[in-house]
Amino acid sequence: MSLLMNASVHLVDRQVAAGLGERPAVVDPTGHLDYRTLGRRVESATSRWRAAGLRPEERVVLHAPDSSDLLVALLSVMRCGAIAVPAPTHYGADELAAVLRDCRARVLVVGAEQSGQARKLLEQARDLPDLRAVVPLDGPGFGHPGRLTSLPWAEFLQQADSAGEPTNAQPDRTTAESPALWLYTSGTTGTPKAAMHRHGSIRFVAESYGRRVLGLGAADRCFSVAKLSFAYGLGNSCFLPLSAGATTLLEPAKPTADVVFRRLAADRPTVFFGVPTSYAALLRAPEAPAGVFSSVRLAVSAGEVLPAELHRRVRDRFGVDVVDGLGSTETLHIFLSNRPGRTRPGSMGAAVPGYRLDVLAEDGSPTPADRPGTLHVRAPSTATGYWGRVEAGWEVFRGAWVNTGDLVTRGADGQYTYLGRTAEVIKSGGLWISPAEVESRLLQHPGVEQAAVVAVPDADGLDKPVACVVAATDPGPGEDELREFCRAELTAFKCPRRVLVVGALPTTGNGKLQREAVRSMVIDLLGAENPSPPDDSGHPSSGERS
Repeated sequence: MSLLMNASVHLVDRQVAAGLGERPAVVDPTGHLDYRTLGRRVESATSRWRAAGLRPEERVVLHAPDSSDLLVALLSVMRCGAIAVPAPTHYGADELAAVLRDCRARVLVVGAEQSGQARKLLEQARDLPDLRAVVPLDGPGFGHPGRLTSLPWAEFLQQADSAGEPTNAQPDRTTAESPALWLYTSGTTGTPKAAMHRHGSIRFVAESYGRRVLGLGAADRCFSVAKLSFAYGLGNSCFLPLSAGATTLLEPAKPTADVVFRRLAADRPTVFFGVPTSYAALLRAPEAPAGVFSSVRLAVSAGEVLPAELHRRVRDRFGVDVVDGLGSTETLHIFLSNRPGRTRPGSMGAAVPGYRLDVLAEDGSPTPADRPGTLHVRAPSTATGYWGRVEAGWEVFRGAWVNTGDLVTRGADGQYTYLGRTAEVIKSGGLWISPAEVESRLLQHPGVEQAAVVAVPDADGLDKPVACVVAATDPGPGEDELREFCRAELTAFKCPRRVLVVGALPTTGNGKLQREAVRSMVIDLLGAENPSPPDDSGHPSSGERS
């Protein structure tokens, strides 16, 4: 029988027991909480959840901006043995309703800005038969029809602020194998679905990546651009820092360059977690405060590939090296990473301790060194599957292994190079084109700030690479100049048939590039125009190879 283990105890109670109770645990724009105060609030909220009738393994959807209150809600739900289901704040009412229905949520926790969506949902509460209560984190409860209860958040913290000890606040009898949280992802199969994660997985990612790769300790202060509603941000702002006894810096606002610079200057983080799009935005900002990254000992990137040229620009502009990594919602956090002090621009590094990686060809056989294949991962942090999506899970979960859907090469030295999602790699003229390789070349041009390459059909219905770029200068480089720039280094068939200069590239709420949205934008811009010039396509002869 598995030993008792609860993620909330591991992240908070353990630090208090180790004598770190007076150290700051979380800082947000309203102030800070030390570990002892955080622990009391989690216990108080746990007691209130139980008084409200929340039972183990019932689902609680958390739809609110990052804050200490959201963190307390998340930790207390897991302490109860219930299942936390973060939902990104950019979800509209329809998307939120779909999550509530799919996971059969009993409770919805909302922030002030999301309360309007909640009210709209409550007007149609008959479509959410499992929902029993709504908890606004800000202000009093609001009116609702029929059977729904509104529980003001202030009541959850009442016992924490009183002299007495919270009652009925002991952690549930969960084990490492018990369900802790569900994270919605489109993953490799398109339709959003919930990856189901266990309490023990939280401890594993904090130990394997947070401690053994990043070397996080109690003196660190961690700031993440990605939010708590995403696997990457949840690890960065909760699992990794709290497991290490460090401080997490939470920001409710959208992480614009101004917001990031303000928090860097005011709160002096030692570890900065970004995504390539956010680093590009910081570089694009006209003026950064002098020495804004001076407190940062370690900058991390994940979420999408970090082009080598963008890596170099960040290092040259801000004086910090970037540790690039690759992870997935299905594995909870990062499983492949460069190492601090040993980064290699353009490389994804090597396996994180505790993870096994394999690169397989289409027929399932291992690929030789430096030959492309699909990356498969085996790790204790792997989700147990997708909730209610058995067949979709068969495409991803292969026994103890996860098919990541990422196309990579593995060098003889054990270092991995990312080529793109298998669904995004372009096959043109019978040969494969890596969007990441073409984007990396475009970013080497001093007039290009961001680049995205997608497949667009030509007049004959054949896929051809087309690039969208955001200019770094005004005026920006012209299309002919950028195509010639690509031709100078890339094999002819890899060069984009068109290069379109746009004002911005579409991204998700987590800052990741939305390639399908880029593709739609390209098709709209081109209209009925053929993206392939008639005599200048660079189509390979039968003797060329990628």
